[in-house]
Order: sequence, then C-alpha cells, then structure tokens
Amino acid sequence: MAERSFTKEVQSLRLGQGMEFRGEGILAVTKALLQSGVAYVGGYQGAPISHLMDVLADAQDLLTELGVHFEASASEATAAAMLAASINYPLRGAVTWKSTVGTNVASDALSNLASAGVKGGALIILGEDYGEGASIMQERTHAFAMKSQIWLLDPRPHLPEIVRSVELGFELSEVSHTPVMLMLRIRACHVYGRFVAQDNVRPAFSAADALAHPTRNYERIILPPSTYAQEREKIEQRLPAAQRFIAERGLNEMIDGECGEIGIVLQGGLHNNVLRALELLGCADSFGASKVPLYVLNVTYPLVAEEWRRFCGPKRCVLIVEEGQPEYLEQAASQILRREEIATRIVGKGLLPMQGEYTVDVLRKGLGDFLDQWAPELRTTRADTPGREVPLLPAAKLAALVPARPSGLCTGCPERPFFSALKLLQKEIGPLHISADIGCHSFATLPPFNMGNSIMGYGLGAAAASAFGGERGKRAVSVMGDGGFWHNGLTSGIGNAVFNKHDDLTVIIDNGYSAATGGQDIPSSRAASLHRQGNNSIVDAVKGVGVRWVKRTHTYNMRETLKVLREALSTDYRGPKVIVAEGECQLNRQRRVAPLRHKAIQDGERVVTERFGVDADTCTGDHSCIRLSGCPSLTVKENPDPLRTDPVAHVDNTCVGCGVCGEVADVAALCPSFYRVELIHNPSRWDRLLYAARAAVIGLLQRRSDRRRLRYAL
Repeated sequence: MAERSFTKEVQSLRLGQGMEFRGEGILAVTKALLQSGVAYVGGYQGAPISHLMDVLADAQDLLTELGVHFEASASEATAAAMLAASINYPLRGAVTWKSTVGTNVASDALSNLASAGVKGGALIILGEDYGEGASIMQERTHAFAMKSQIWLLDPRPHLPEIVRSVELGFELSEVSHTPVMLMLRIRACHVYGRFVAQDNVRPAFSAADALAHPTRNYERIILPPSTYAQEREKIEQRLPAAQRFIAERGLNEMIDGECGEIGIVLQGGLHNNVLRALELLGCADSFGASKVPLYVLNVTYPLVAEEWRRFCGPKRCVLIVEEGQPEYLEQAASQILRREEIATRIVGKGLLPMQGEYTVDVLRKGLGDFLDQWAPELRTTRADTPGREVPLLPAAKLAALVPARPSGLCTGCPERPFFSALKLLQKEIGPLHISADIGCHSFATLPPFNMGNSIMGYGLGAAAASAFGGERGKRAVSVMGDGGFWHNGLTSGIGNAVFNKHDDLTVIIDNGYSAATGGQDIPSSRAASLHRQGNNSIVDAVKGVGVRWVKRTHTYNMRETLKVLREALSTDYRGPKVIVAEGECQLNRQRRVAPLRHKAIQDGERVVTERFGVDADTCTGDHSCIRLSGCPSLTVKENPDPLRTDPVAHVDNTCVGCGVCGEVADVAALCPSFYRVELIHNPSRWDRLLYAARAAVIGLLQRRSDRRRLRYAL
C-alpha cells in the first residue's frame, strides 16, 4: 500500500503514436521504457525514485499485456543482478534504486556486469539524492561510473529530453556493450511537462526466447583470462564506440549565445537552475535563450574531447558548473585542453562552492562573480531592468518565514512507544550502546529520544554491534526495521550473530511495510497481493537461522514491551536474543481504514472513533509526556488558570487516536490528565438516550460544584 496511487495516471501510458503525453518525470520515464521495448524491469524503492516503483506496480496489467516482466527486488543487489539477462541475450532490461546507497549495495553485481559487458541494452535509473535535503551521506554517482566504466547520463529536467535519454540510453548500451546509468534528481522526477508519445513496443526478444535457445560465451565469464580481455575491450572498443555514438546522436547540447568569448559547461540536471540564475542576472530568458553560450552535458561520463575542443577553443574562459566534489569534470576538461594545447582558462570551484547543492541562489552568486570578472558588459542590463536583481534572502529572514521541520516519527507512529519504553528502561539500568539503522527508527537518534550510537547501512544495525557481541556484562542493543531485515539484516545481522555466538539483543521493528520509502509491501506485509507472496513470518525466519531466544511484543503495549526488554537484558541465557516489536505503520493504516470509515459514515452506519485529550485543570505543566514521546500532535497551550503560568499540554486535531500519549503517561506514572473520548457518528437511539442521561448527571454534578465554589468564594 504505497503512499500514492498512480492507478489513474498509468492510463496515460497507453497513449500511442502522435498523441500528447502530460505528466510527471517519473511517468515519462515509464512511458519511455515501454516505447523502447524493455523486456524486464526491477528495482528497490528509495528517494527520489520510490514513485517509479509505485508507477510500475500500478501498471502491472499493461506490463503483462506487453510481455514485460516486473518485480520489486529484494535489494538493489538483486535488481543489479537481474541485468545479467542482458549479458548473453538481446534483452533490454532496466532497474532502479536510490543512489548512492543503493549503488553501494549493488556494487558487486555492477562491477561484474560492467566487466562482462552486455549484448542487450542495460539501463540503471538512479535517484540522485545529493544536497542539503538528502537523507544519505553526501556522495555522488559519478565516481562509481568512472570506477567501473559505466556510462552516466544526466539529462536536463525537461520531459522530451528525459524520454530521449531513456530511449538513446538503451541504444548507447547496445552499441558500446556497456551498462548505462540514467541519473535523475528529485526535481527531474517530479517536473511536470509534455511530449509527443510513440507506440508502446513489445520486446523484440523475450525471456521465453532466451530460455528456448540458451547461449553462453566464456569471454563474458568473470574469470581470468577473460577478465583481462574484458578490460582491454573496455578501452579499445567500448569507450570509443560510446564516444562516437554520443557525438553522432547529439546527446549533449550546445546553445549559442551573444558573447563568444566566454561559456558555461554544466551538468544537464542543473540546466533549469543555471538558466533561472542567468535570467535573474539579466543574461537569459524563461524560454532557454542565453546570452552566454552553454554546453549542456546530458552525458557526464564519458566526455567527448572533440566537443570540448569545439566549444572551448574560441573562448577566453569557460566556467564549469559541477555539483559536489571532487571536481571530476573540471579535472577532465583541464586534461583535455592541455593535451590539445588549447589556452582557454577553466574555472569552476572557487567561484562556486566545493560542496553542497547548487540552488538558484548559490548559482546566481557564482555566475554573477564569473560574469563580473570575465564579461562585465553583460551585466549592464541591470540598469535597464530595475527590480530584476532579486536580493538573496538572509537565513534569519528565511527561518522566520519557513518554520523548521526537523525529521521525526509521524503522528501515531507505532515505533514511538517502543523508544519511549527503551528510554524509560535506560533510566532504570543506565545508558546502553544502541546501534541504529536506516529507516523510520533512525529518527530515534534525534530528540526527544536521543538514542543510537551509529547508523551504518540498511539492515546493518545488528552487524554494527557485532564487535560487542562476545562481551560479558551489559549487553549491546541493535535496532532494525522489517524492511531492513529482509533487505540485508537476516544474513548480515541475525545469521552472523548466531554463527559467532553473540550475546546481544536485536530489536526488529515490524510495522508491516517499507514505511520510510513510501509504504511499499515487503515479504512480511499482511496485505493480500495478486503478484507477490506476503505474510511471511519474521519470527519463523529468525528461528530458521538458529535463534533460540525470540519474543514478540506489541509496541503500543508499553508495559509488556518494558517487561520483555528487561528480560532480554537480564536473562542468564547466553546467545543472540531477538525481539520482534509489532505495530502497523500509522500512515498506511490511515490510508487503509480512513476511506472505509468515511464511506461507512456517508452510508449512515454507526461508526465510533477515538480521540484523546488533556484535562487542563489536572495537567501539572511539567511536560514529561512531551519529553518522553515527542508526538507531533502533543503540544502546549496557555494555562486557563490565571494563577498558574506554566502552559499545559494539549492534543491538537492531528491526533489519530493511537493512545500513545496516555500509554506513556500511565507507564511512566505521570499525571492522570489524559482522557479518552469516543466520537459516535450516526448514533443510534440508545446512544442518544445514553448521552442525554450522562449529560444530565454530569450537569447536576457540575452545578453542585459551582454552588460550592460560589459559597466558598463568599
């Protein structure tokens, strides 16, 4: 149950020759795959390409009609290994994942694939997650492409160019017998546009054809002496073939400008930001015309020396706009021009920052400094266009306009009560070494929980604690989610702990989905599926690799959770211990139950919903409940008692009725100010009668209390 359904949008994937396609970049990529005759598609969800997996899942019927095999892979390594089908057969295959973490997981398969080479087109669609808003370490795909000699496309965020890159990416792969990476930033994934569609194409060669006529070629096997021949083939045949194709088919773009003495070389994915920055500087318009010549690298690896000579040769200076570090393009450009004895000055880092995302404001400053130094005459337009120079927004002013939105667990998240329990336990027994993991639970490293000593990789929480597994005394604790468990944790964490006789505790948070990437199903998801087998038991899998001490608890039952945690950390049993903490992802639960509840109310059925609140007269104002749970719906408001100045706790309208706030207050022995109410929609006659009786009794008691208070005041 992904966070967004594309059931309606995928109908546009059926558009044929000459029809206009309108939609997001993700949909355009899918349409381009179908127009290219792709035979199989796989991948693993992750920002910013999670929706590509969701689109493919919702388009399953169309894929089946076209004979395209699609599957949600168990990991990025699984997806990359799928491309082995293209080594010996003319099968076009595409896989997708989040980079660079996904590429790291897939690196073994990718290195072998790049060495062996491919016969069919092999396309790897990567969601480049670089910049301040990224959820991963700050690395780029470029280094991996260079290391394994995989061609890297970085198309400008324009739907016709994205579609063209997909289609030509397959051709480039086939011509050069090399896998191709297609890199999409988040803006490219969600940019909205249109292009003229082509007919969808059934695979010219199918997996069934391959099975009917299996072939093998020892030269494609990753063993010596083949590997030495493969390296020579990369340099002598594949690279020149790729460079010829890039030049002949015009994958890169050169845009003329008024000033021929300077130029800008840029990654294709940064085209829109660069153009907007130039527009604000009075050197471009909104339609792509620029006073400064542009060399748009829709292919950032390999580079074509002849194109660099043609663009840079007549110019005094060229600015290279390359996001991140090291400055691979700048280094390569300097080498190319030096070999050709071209005296053009190359500038880049220095005028532009070495690190961080190149936003419009960042580019506007860097490009402005470049123009002031090398072509000040182009900046004279500022006097003719008053008000065009938009001032940079100070950070303090921006902070006042845009409220801070730190990462955190959602309202009603089932993981919140578990970490509240673990926090209470540490007050009893002292601090614990806790290895965190990738996923929603990684937010427990932030306030108000502040627990977690390291995050090493998806499903690697238990492995990250393995150095402490053999120690006696206080036990190490590791955490992983159900998604990370199936992705990597079962073998690298649990199996490793069994094999090495660790004496630590691993907690597996089972919220039913790959929740952090958008709520996609995983092997243990309970929902029925036509195309996958779910409802596979985590407990059975853990026992299957040899764990003898396994307990289950429900995260919303904090008393039970505390009891199980105490037992795990104090038992005399020596060996790995596993707790499976279950509780359905609240976002997915609301997506599942809210439409049903709404329909039932509309149909006139009696529906009871729960809400929680805080009695302002009882609340002491110490806010321990907030410090222990941190629920976004739990906030503060002014104290209604004029004699008390401390604000009281308050539950706002975003509450989903999970009851965590009351559970925390009960287990932690806080004030009894939380109350639960039942909202009855379409009440029956009995409900109305009972309500009237209760209101009468409460009113009687309230009036008596008021009379006593008045008598006391007199």
